[in-house]
Amino acid sequence: MVLEVDETDLRILRQLQTDTTLSLDALSDRVALSRNACWRRIRRLDEAGVIRERVAHLDAAKLGLGLSVLVMIRAGSHDPGWLNRFQSAVAAMPEIQGAHRMSGDLDYVLRVKVRDVSDYDRFYKALISKVLVADISASFVMESIKDTTALPI
Repeated sequence: MVLEVDETDLRILRQLQTDTTLSLDALSDRVALSRNACWRRIRRLDEAGVIRERVAHLDAAKLGLGLSVLVMIRAGSHDPGWLNRFQSAVAAMPEIQGAHRMSGDLDYVLRVKVRDVSDYDRFYKALISKVLVADISASFVMESIKDTTALPI
């Protein structure tokens, strides 16, 4: 279900996408709303699941995870058992930041963060030991030109 949001809700969400550490007073000032009205709207957006989580975005390179990899996979099978094993493997591997089932020639694309190429090799071996794939290839990100979680609202 899509929640009806108005321009005031969108102003709140834009601010929260930028900085969730704003105090309620600062946020309500920025969106031109009373503190209580702002709080009620945030609570409604939370309860409706529009706001899924509030997290800190970390600098991967400063934490030793400087290599981003896009992993393209063609499934070894398309039966429910294979899919369950694949989903379990994806859920169990913290290096996988995103996993997407695709249309077209590829079945899945994974977004992976690792230290370096040898760490990717370790990841690769762990993944293929958990689930049989027909084909797997990787592209290493040379430069991130844009990488955001902010939605275009």
